[in-house]
Amino acid sequence: MGGEWILRAILAVCLKLWQRCGPRDRVSLGPGTGFFLHCPYTLEEAYEVADAIARGDLANLRDELGDLLLQVVFHARMAQEQSAFEFGDVVQAITEKLIRRHPHVFGDVRGLSTGAVNAQWDRIKDEEKARKASTGADNSSDQGALSGVPIGLPALTRALKLQQKAGKVGFDWNDPLAVLAKIREEADEIEAAIKLGQSSDAAAEVGDLLFAVVNLGRHLDADPEAVLRGTNQKFMRRFAFIERALSARGRTPEQSTLAEMDALWNEAKAAEK
Repeated sequence: MGGEWILRAILAVCLKLWQRCGPRDRVSLGPGTGFFLHCPYTLEEAYEVADAIARGDLANLRDELGDLLLQVVFHARMAQEQSAFEFGDVVQAITEKLIRRHPHVFGDVRGLSTGAVNAQWDRIKDEEKARKASTGADNSSDQGALSGVPIGLPALTRALKLQQKAGKVGFDWNDPLAVLAKIREEADEIEAAIKLGQSSDAAAEVGDLLFAVVNLGRHLDADPEAVLRGTNQKFMRRFAFIERALSARGRTPEQSTLAEMDALWNEAKAAEK
């Protein structure tokens, strides 16, 4: 089937759903309210897309991408109800942005290195940001060096992006070992707070520790979300080994000691090497 026909079909189906949906899903609840109602669903669908990719399930990925597309169409429809923009405007905006930010593909610029392409991308984004600010099109109240990082991002990803922006203006270490020293400093502060019985202070210091760990990952070119997802999978895999081993002995984790499970953990770890 042709791409244009498919888009017309999904827009028609979503319009009918929109016209017949209950008042709780309509923008009539108040300016912008419908966007907030659908926002959790949009995030959920995006994570389900990521989950299908991580599992290598292409059939499920097809379905989840469709669910995510539905959210895009619904948000555009809500905006249309407010005479803000339509789905076609969304498509036009991203098309124009892609062309504008890739002059080495769609323009006369040729033969750029990867570093030059990245620098060009940043320069074009900065020019777009400055243009929005000068015309009043940017509604953000903060126009500082760290502006433009969405608050709704996962905390680890937002920390990474904030650090990247700070690094671009020179607020950064140039040695990962210096970051590692900062991690040790934060861990010592947590230990001191725990010994003093200051649990709230210790919890706040954990945030500082996580921020420093993200920074170390950045200096090692490791995406914090990606490496933590890998560690989560590793933890699940090794714990499943423990459960299978205990089941073979007619036991459950609840019926076992920590020392016994720790020994099995080491067996699982050794088996992966």
